[in-house]
Amino acid sequence: MKLWAMSDLHLSISGAKPMDVFGPEWHGHASRIESSWRRLVAPEDVVLVPGDLSWAMRLEDAGPDLDLIRSLPGRKVILRGNHDYWWKSLSRVRAALGEGCMVLQNDAADMGDLVVAGTRGWNLPGGPFYDEERDRPLCERELERLDMSLNSAAGLASDGKPVVVMMHFPPSEDGRATGFTERISHSGARLCVYGHLHGLGPDFPCDFDLDGVTYLLVSSDRLGFAPLELDRALWAAAPGKSTL
Repeated sequence: MKLWAMSDLHLSISGAKPMDVFGPEWHGHASRIESSWRRLVAPEDVVLVPGDLSWAMRLEDAGPDLDLIRSLPGRKVILRGNHDYWWKSLSRVRAALGEGCMVLQNDAADMGDLVVAGTRGWNLPGGPFYDEERDRPLCERELERLDMSLNSAAGLASDGKPVVVMMHFPPSEDGRATGFTERISHSGARLCVYGHLHGLGPDFPCDFDLDGVTYLLVSSDRLGFAPLELDRALWAAAPGKSTL
């Protein structure tokens, strides 16, 4: 089994919102994602997909995009992103994605060789888009959701399985500690992948190590629209501290 990750697929099979308006690198990106995914990923592999799957506004309209994701090889573990407006009822989302797709929300997924935990996250205090009145309650709620997910992961990993964490929003915007990174470090996880960010300058700390955890940005455009294989030496490291 190999472990892969790619976020921010931003699919719009219907053509309602073509992504190439954001730059020529997005031209034909859905077909590029599909071809690279089918070439690289085996059915027994696990693929982490932390959010922004489809541009659709309603679950019914997301059907073609979810059909594509469901058809791709590998066992997918999926989070909600801030642009997944079609994502309403968790039960309906799980039913729409069907077998082969694990949907995380306040829980964790035992994938055999590892346990996957995570939450969407939100704008962080001190960040360029953070508004105290608007964002603090949402950020605090996401911290609670991460606590629930990590506690669920601790139960599933009681036999010593490694825990990998994924988020949609970055858990840190400058490589320094936040409430999210502190919880991830305390959980014993050694790897966290995240998405949400696009078109960053060379000085942005996209990938960084903090308090025993490696953080990797896996937005699809950054990866050239091909899933990134996650080195087993990173995610299968022996667990450290126990969770909250």
